[in-house]
Amino acid sequence: MTETSTSATRRLRGRATGLVVAGTALVLAAPVPAMAATAQAGATAADPVSVLTYTAKERRDALAYWTPARMKAVGKSVDLGETGPMAKPWQGPALNSVGRLFFVNARGADTWCTATAVKSANKSAVMTAAHCVRRGSSPVNTNTTMVFVPGYAKGKAPHGAFAVRTVASPRTWEEDSNNDVAALTVDANKDGRKLTDAAGGLPVAFNRPVGGTVTSFGYSATRPQRGEQLLQCTGKTKKEHGTQVIPCDMTGGSSGGPWLADFDAATGKGVLVSVNGSLDSMTPTKMYGEVLGATAKKMYERAAQGGKTGNGSKDGTDGNGGGPRGAWERLIGSWWSKLM
Repeated sequence: MTETSTSATRRLRGRATGLVVAGTALVLAAPVPAMAATAQAGATAADPVSVLTYTAKERRDALAYWTPARMKAVGKSVDLGETGPMAKPWQGPALNSVGRLFFVNARGADTWCTATAVKSANKSAVMTAAHCVRRGSSPVNTNTTMVFVPGYAKGKAPHGAFAVRTVASPRTWEEDSNNDVAALTVDANKDGRKLTDAAGGLPVAFNRPVGGTVTSFGYSATRPQRGEQLLQCTGKTKKEHGTQVIPCDMTGGSSGGPWLADFDAATGKGVLVSVNGSLDSMTPTKMYGEVLGATAKKMYERAAQGGKTGNGSKDGTDGNGGGPRGAWERLIGSWWSKLM
């Protein structure tokens, strides 16, 4: 998103109300040592994408943590009021590729977003919002214990749960809360099936002109659904503050949900052109989403390659993800969250 005083104000309002449940409020970040800041600045110039990698143990623990009972409980723990008149329960065929992204946020709270399985060479890529994986303008505050459940509906996980292995997000989000989109790579489910083999995947379009009709989906925490049923909004996109906007009143929990162009309600097929980013608190019937540009494409390509970092490493040892700096970020982020 282009940085202007107007867009900055909109973005801060959106983050304050938030679409991710239980933990969207902005907080002061822990100070970053000068050495880390210098390394980060150099990495930004070389690579616009930041990759965070979760260890094999962290992924096993995430699957063990998110039991069916816990998934149900997190929805019951949040009530954001009645579902608005624009958001309608989806009554068409099952959208197997769309699901809930469960995680523990940087403050230690169980919560969720919405995410989408997308077509990719490794059959393991997912698109969502950046604020669903890490707090904006705060490199140390990252979410953990992350599991994607495609096709989730009323307590059922028809295709299983997929632990998140890597998270690719824009460095501009990490540093300045700009460009609210992220791409994930997930493990196979417990049966050994890759994501899109199990649940299918939707195509993604980059640099698509704004102005067409889209249908947006999300697991809003409003009642009576409380995250247990998929909601939808349909409208024509318009450019605003360097992003795009549609008429929609879905709230917390719908973050990261797909905007589908060329959507066929009879088949549930469409092309992902953005994701739910923020609801303007001054006009809570306007949903913002990023225009998927060059950085979004790089993130998608990174996720489609298994989350490889700039030097081709899969484990983030070049400092972009789960190597020494990534581990430091998670450690400090966990420590800082206990002070909030």
